[in-house]
Amino acid sequence: MDVSPLAQSVIAGDRRALARAITLVESAREDHRDQARALVAEVAQAGRQALRIGLSGTPGVGKSTFIEAFGCFLTAQGLRVAVLAVDPSSARSGGSILGDKTRMERLSRDPMAFIRPSPSQTHLGGVARRTREAVALCEAAGFDVVLIETVGVGQSETMVAEMCDLFLLLLAPAGGDELQGVKRGIMEMADLILVNKADGDLKPAALRTQADYAGALRLLRRRPQDPDGFPKALAVSALEENGLAQAWDEMRALVEWRRAEGHWARRRTEQARHWFEEEVRQSLLARLTREPLRGLMAHLGAEVGQGARTPDEAAAELLAHLGR
Repeated sequence: MDVSPLAQSVIAGDRRALARAITLVESAREDHRDQARALVAEVAQAGRQALRIGLSGTPGVGKSTFIEAFGCFLTAQGLRVAVLAVDPSSARSGGSILGDKTRMERLSRDPMAFIRPSPSQTHLGGVARRTREAVALCEAAGFDVVLIETVGVGQSETMVAEMCDLFLLLLAPAGGDELQGVKRGIMEMADLILVNKADGDLKPAALRTQADYAGALRLLRRRPQDPDGFPKALAVSALEENGLAQAWDEMRALVEWRRAEGHWARRRTEQARHWFEEEVRQSLLARLTREPLRGLMAHLGAEVGQGARTPDEAAAELLAHLGR
């Protein structure tokens, strides 16, 4: 298939073409991968950039509600918003519910918004392997902001930070004290911590949680890409749409500072290098699922199971075949 017409339609802002293009880059078929690489390379010539915002949080914290409220807030200001929502895939069946579009009913009807749920396909980091390419397609299609929702929080979730300009961590009220906030990992990746559900009976608890995490952030070692006062902890209510304007002002202030200080371009360069190395690793792992290495791996695995070889010996032989 000649991908040029599809690439031109994506650049022209055709939503159906964008959906077809994302389906193509998500395909695991080898012939589709060749076409996907050509497509991404062609749309990159448009030279467009969007603000990439990653968003993570524990299940039930209100990520979908926040994204819908925040997305509608942005489109009301004339910004085009794309949402890439990654749903967890079943390790048993491989299926995903992909229910984010149902949850974001109001945003899904907004002509200024585009929502695309994708299965994680068991990839670590709560981010589908091809989400990075989907982000590039959304940028080429002329979207101003791309929101990337991950499946949850964990040490591996930090992968989303390698494809975003800003990383938001959503927390629920009464989620822990200041000591909990000092814990490393995903906390060190966050640019803004948003304590959601700051409304009704939960508002006092949300404000206490915000204060706890604000104190914890002051104890973390300052990162070179942050101005004074960042990262910050804010209380928001996606249900009542309170605090969204303040959060957006803080995001813009941080982005403008990073652009002026050169951190934006430097970070994008580092991310491109990271994804090159990640693609090499994933391609090498994919070779293990194809013959003859697949058969050799099964044979060596059986010998290890029977005690005829040690795991180190078998691995060394397999790697020797991989290098031939």
